[in-house]
Formats: sequence, structure tokens, C-alpha cells
Amino acid sequence: MRADRLVATLLLMQARGRVTAAELAEELEVSRATARRDLEALSAAGVPVYPQRGRGGGWSLVGGARTDLSGLTSAEARALFLVAGPATSVAPEIRSALRKLVRALPRTFRADAQAAAGATVVDTAAWGEDAKDRPDLVAVLQEAVVRQVRVRLTYRKRGEAPRGRVVDPWGLVDKDGTWYFVAGTDDGQRTFRLDRVLGASLTGTPASRPAGFDLAGAWDEVVTTVERKRSETTAVVLVPTRFLEIFRHQHGRHCTVVEERGEHAKVELTAPRPLDIARNVAGWGGLVTVESPEVEEHLARIGAELVSRYPRAAPAEPAES
Repeated sequence: MRADRLVATLLLMQARGRVTAAELAEELEVSRATARRDLEALSAAGVPVYPQRGRGGGWSLVGGARTDLSGLTSAEARALFLVAGPATSVAPEIRSALRKLVRALPRTFRADAQAAAGATVVDTAAWGEDAKDRPDLVAVLQEAVVRQVRVRLTYRKRGEAPRGRVVDPWGLVDKDGTWYFVAGTDDGQRTFRLDRVLGASLTGTPASRPAGFDLAGAWDEVVTTVERKRSETTAVVLVPTRFLEIFRHQHGRHCTVVEERGEHAKVELTAPRPLDIARNVAGWGGLVTVESPEVEEHLARIGAELVSRYPRAAPAEPAES
């Protein structure tokens, strides 16, 4: 990845004042020729670097020029590596980039940055499950987003035949191991689940993207819309106060505490349908009380089905004396 080398080169020059191609080659694990080409590329791109010939020479930034990255404080550098560090457990190219950037940081920052980079490990597998692999299509779509070229997708909606369409790539989101592709279409912004994308190829045609588009903000809107659809039914449930935190943790944003009444708390539980609420609370048995006729009907039916499937054995009759 040439980009991370160029950034690392700039940081090294800022930290040391002057570097040689040989020093860069050793630090960045490349050949001297590659290090020299990178320095020349920076100069050709307008970055104020210049060579000094002769003994004690090397490359320097004109007038001690600084890049935007030079403003990092120790706390900011630590925060950066805390965020980026976990990715190194699954992405070797990121591990390589971070290693180079750590070397380029001012010496007083390095220890904290290295400790932060190794402070967290991301394990994408739940207990008893395999790790979730990143879909192969991610790399293709990331390239489309970076290069801003249109993408030809073959996508299959649930219950429908696959269809092809050309879209403008706006961004990718990894939500707990499930990847989504946010794109612009003739019908406006659309979100595609990558596990339903059968194929993707770059067209070479320049893509369009709304001015000021913010992927995080766009994704928040998607989440809000989805959660609204998943919250069309509301039921009041009485939960023992001692189990309230467990109940809230189990149902997340779909559980809202209305009030606490001594030993019990009144909460509102939301879901797409009354049946979904019934299924969600059935495992709590008699510990909770549902105040919703529609949900109660489903609970009664679920209970009857369980009794029918798993009848309780009748107690043995006492022996006659």
C-alpha cells in the first residue's frame, strides 16, 4: 500500500527533521530505490520536500513544514491506535500500516501508541460459533467507493428472482458481521445486504455522490427506519424489579421503562407483531405479566402447544394399604 508509506514518510521527516533513502528503506521495509521514488513522488505532488547532497545530506521538509497529521497530541495518537488496533487481528495490511506509523510518531508517543494498538482484540465469533468472514465483495465495493466509479450489481431480494442494476457507490457498513452497501440509484438512496449480492463489477463510469454526504448520518437514518418498522406493536409488561436489568439487556432499544412499582417495573416492549412479543417473553414464564389482549392470546396458544407437546406426567397414585 503506497499511501501508508507516503504518510509514514512524512511523519518520519517531521519527527526527525531529515532522513535518507537508506533510513526510510530500513524503517518502512522497502528497497532504497522504492524509498527514493516515494520521496520524489512527494516532491512532484507539491509536498515541500527537498534533497541535500553530500555528507550528512538527506531529505527534509522545506522550512520544517508540517502536515495535518503533525497536530496529533499524545492523547489523540493513543485514541487513534485504540480504534485502529483491533483491526490488525483480521487485516494484515492494517497491521503493517500501523507498524510503520508507530515508527514515524515522535519517540515520546510511541510507547503509548504501541500499547493502545494491542489493548483490544476483536473476536467476531460468538460462543459456539465460527468467526464471521468478511465477504469477498467488500474489497471490490471499497475500491468502487474510493475510486468513485459506478458498480454493476446482481442482487436478489428475498422471494424474488435475481436482477441487475447499475448504482453509485456511497459506502459500506459492517453491522455485527453483516455487511451492507449504501448506494445511489435512480430511485434514490438504497441499502443492499451483501449476502444477497450475487456479483459486483466496476463499470469505469464516474459515479455521482451528493455534496456533503455523510455515511454515518445516512446509516443512522437507515437504522431509525428499520427500528421503526420493527416497533409497530407495543405491549406493557410487568417485570420483577430484580430482573429488570436482565430484561432490558435482552431486549435492548425495544424495551422502555415506564415506571417502577416497588417489586415490579412497568415496561413497554415493542416488536413488529404481537406474536413476536409473545415469543420474546414466553421464556420468562410466570415471572412476567403481559397487559395486552393480543399478546395474551398468542401466549395462551404457545402455552397450549407446549403442554400438548410435553404433557406433564401424572403423579403416581399412592399404594393401597
